[in-house]
Amino acid sequence: MRPSRENARGIVEASRYLVLATADAEGRPWSTPVYFAHAGCRDFFWVSSPEAVHSRNIAVRPEVGIVVFDSSAEIGTGQGVYMSAVAEEVVEGAEEVLEVYSRRTLLHGGRVWTLDDVRGASGMRLYRAAAESHSMLAKDGRPDHRVRV
Repeated sequence: MRPSRENARGIVEASRYLVLATADAEGRPWSTPVYFAHAGCRDFFWVSSPEAVHSRNIAVRPEVGIVVFDSSAEIGTGQGVYMSAVAEEVVEGAEEVLEVYSRRTLLHGGRVWTLDDVRGASGMRLYRAAAESHSMLAKDGRPDHRVRV
């Protein structure tokens, strides 16, 4: 089966968390799960403390890796969407991003987020990762055979 955009979109829509892979200035890797919202499976948004390891890493090295997958899939049946992206703190256009983020959090029992929640002394900031490429594993028996979707 050749993965398709529809497969990728379904995985992203069904998932609440993505795994964000970052590296510090010296190249030491760090990965962490974050709750996310997205716009068109291209722009991914989350809220984090600017003091979190991944946030500090993004500040010095914005290139990130992302994977979204169903962690409850049976062994050997899972599929994930792998992305290379560039991440940043959202400053301009934060109101529009918070609308997207809040729509998704409300679907999952969360709340509406406001600018006050991600600015000033709140201790939290809004982040975006713009995916530059998407791929999935082709389930064709070849090891690590990724195809673009």
